[in-house]
Amino acid sequence: MMTIDVKPAAELGESYRRRIAEVFVDGFGPDFAFFSKDPRTLTAAFAHTLVLDLFHVALVDGEPAAIAACTNGRQRSVRCNPAELREHLGLFKGTAATVTFQRMFREAFPEPRNGVASIEFVAAASEFRGRGIAKALLEHILALPQYREYLLEEVSDINEPALRLYEKLGFREYKRRKVHHTRWSGINHYVSLRLTQN
Repeated sequence: MMTIDVKPAAELGESYRRRIAEVFVDGFGPDFAFFSKDPRTLTAAFAHTLVLDLFHVALVDGEPAAIAACTNGRQRSVRCNPAELREHLGLFKGTAATVTFQRMFREAFPEPRNGVASIEFVAAASEFRGRGIAKALLEHILALPQYREYLLEEVSDINEPALRLYEKLGFREYKRRKVHHTRWSGINHYVSLRLTQN
C-alpha cells in the first residue's frame, strides 16, 4: 500500500532540491521546451529558481512525487539568477529565460490580502499521476491555518485533469483570460479559480 507523506520543502532541505526540480520539470517541461527539450538541462537550469520555503512536497517512499507552492501573494515562489540560467541554457536562451521569469512570475497577485493564498506550480511526477497524490498535497495546503481563501491563477483550459481535481476540491472559476497563442499551444483561455473556506 502506498503511503503519502507531505512535508514543507524547506524541511527536506537543499539535498532534495534537485529531486524537487525534477518533478517541476516533469510537470512544466513542455512549457519550457523553447529553452531545451532535455529534462536534465531544464532541471539543472531551474533547480535554483524554486524558493523552497514556499513549496510543499508529497513524498512516496521518501521520493518527491508531487509539488506545489503556496504564497501569501507578497512572496515569489520562484526567483532566477540570470548567470545560472545562461550557464545551463546558453547566452541567448538563458537571457530569454531570465526575461520570461521576470515578466511572468513577478508576484502572485497585484493586491495581496491577509488570509488569501496563491497556490502555484502544482505538478505530479508522471509515474504518480492519477493516483491521488496531488489531491493529498492540495488537501494538506488547504488545511493551513493562516489562510481562508485560496486562488489558482491562470490554469490552461486544456489541462482538464487539473481543472477536474480543483473543482472536486471545491475551487470555482471566477475569471478567464483569452490567449493569443492558441494556434501553437492549443490553449484558448487561462482559467482562474477560487476556494473560500468558512
